[in-house]
Amino acid sequence: MRCLWLVLALSMPLQASAFCFQEAGQRYGVDPVLLQAIGIQESNLQPGAVNLNRDSSGNVLSTDYGVMQISTRNANRLVRMGLITRAEDLLTNACFNVQAGAWVLAQHLRVCGNTWRCLGSYNAGFDPSQRQEQRRLHYAQQVRNVYDRLKALGAAPAHLAIR
Repeated sequence: MRCLWLVLALSMPLQASAFCFQEAGQRYGVDPVLLQAIGIQESNLQPGAVNLNRDSSGNVLSTDYGVMQISTRNANRLVRMGLITRAEDLLTNACFNVQAGAWVLAQHLRVCGNTWRCLGSYNAGFDPSQRQEQRRLHYAQQVRNVYDRLKALGAAPAHLAIR
């Protein structure tokens, strides 16, 4: 049985399976369906997704990596913690990327609460400007729409309901 599990695990190293979201959700106390909704919104669950964030002049400000679109800032924190050697490592293991996303989200929820408004900080940060507040609210609504569709399709009940 262990051998079969190992073969299955090694045959899907790049895909973020439902198990990845369940495991990350349990580890960080976040609804796995919510994590999946974020992954869909961020990258359409594409493990190799890379997004360059640019300023109005076109200069690259940061890069986002993988299923959960982990930012350069958070990738650098993971490097300092010794969990990865470089940001691009977030593209090689989708399950680890989901774990990293759950870790980031859990930190945000501890700062501003278990609310949809706070969820928007995953994408738009904590800057108090009106522009960023609008971005947070817009992002939260996008994720909530995906989340509601997943729930309607019969996704597992939430362990921690986000308000």
